[in-house]
Amino acid sequence: MHVLSHKIWFPPIEDALADGLLAIGGDLSTDRLILAYQKGIFPWYEGETPLWWSPDPRFVLFPDELIISKSMKQLIKKNQFQYKTNTAFSKVINHCKNQIRDGQNGTWITNDVEFAFNQLHQKGIAISAETWQENELVGGLYGIKMGKLFFGESMFSNVSNASKFAFIQLVKQLIEEGVRLIDCQVYTNHLASLGARMISRNDFKKFLEEYI
Repeated sequence: MHVLSHKIWFPPIEDALADGLLAIGGDLSTDRLILAYQKGIFPWYEGETPLWWSPDPRFVLFPDELIISKSMKQLIKKNQFQYKTNTAFSKVINHCKNQIRDGQNGTWITNDVEFAFNQLHQKGIAISAETWQENELVGGLYGIKMGKLFFGESMFSNVSNASKFAFIQLVKQLIEEGVRLIDCQVYTNHLASLGARMISRNDFKKFLEEYI
């Protein structure tokens, strides 16, 4: 495992440990975060010291493999939700930060992470997908868009199916924008039900080089 300093660089992702941990240290500056995602690396940690990961295998969704259940199709037809993008990015990430999740005592979205991604949003790199209901933000997600890739980060839902609705609508939007791959990082049942699957880190690296 590598220890980072003030210099902005990352070791080859093949140097990662078996659990995907590649490096420790550094900071969450905009330039470092951009370089990290360009190389298939993401920050994920609790506490004050950044940890940088590149797991093998990698959990991804090919947009044309999106699965929309019959119940979700019915929900979408009801028009009880409204979909928006980038109208409340700071609120979305703050909701994700404070979302209570089963089996977790806290959140990896620290104040520093929240600030860093708000900076990326101001530069047009980080985006939010939002579910609104009667003028209230009830669900959504945020992530980073680069080239033909979208790197999903976190989602929240205050109303049943609100985050799933936002994700489905975002995938449809990304398809229209030419995005070819959505990085979901690590396995979750929620995203698996929507069509995400594992691929090798080597394959992910090839897609990254092609689509970034």
